[in-house]
Amino acid sequence: MKKLEYSQIARQKLKELQGDLLQKFGEAFAKKSVKRMTTAVRRLEQFADSGVQIAEMYDIDTDYWYIFVNHNYFVYRVEDEKVIVVQIFNEKEDFMQKLFGISGRTQESIEYWGE
Repeated sequence: MKKLEYSQIARQKLKELQGDLLQKFGEAFAKKSVKRMTTAVRRLEQFADSGVQIAEMYDIDTDYWYIFVNHNYFVYRVEDEKVIVVQIFNEKEDFMQKLFGISGRTQESIEYWGE
């Protein structure tokens, strides 16, 4: 079994996400939502290849993978003995633009989100 780690950026994003949920929906909801997300991510320790390989999905050279949990993309890398969550993006964010400078958005999604 691999060890799960979060980058400093991912830990900060998770903390911010919990704070946003706390403000909007209250403590019980925030705790339950974050617990659900971290439990899903923890499964990567046993099933690291259960996510989506970004290289295959977008035909770019990268070793990043992602899983989608509760409206968020958890971007991670798989190493010999560990899985590292490097970044977390909300579903409304264009994570491909932020990570690689290419848009992963279709015109349909742009119109839907009103961007």
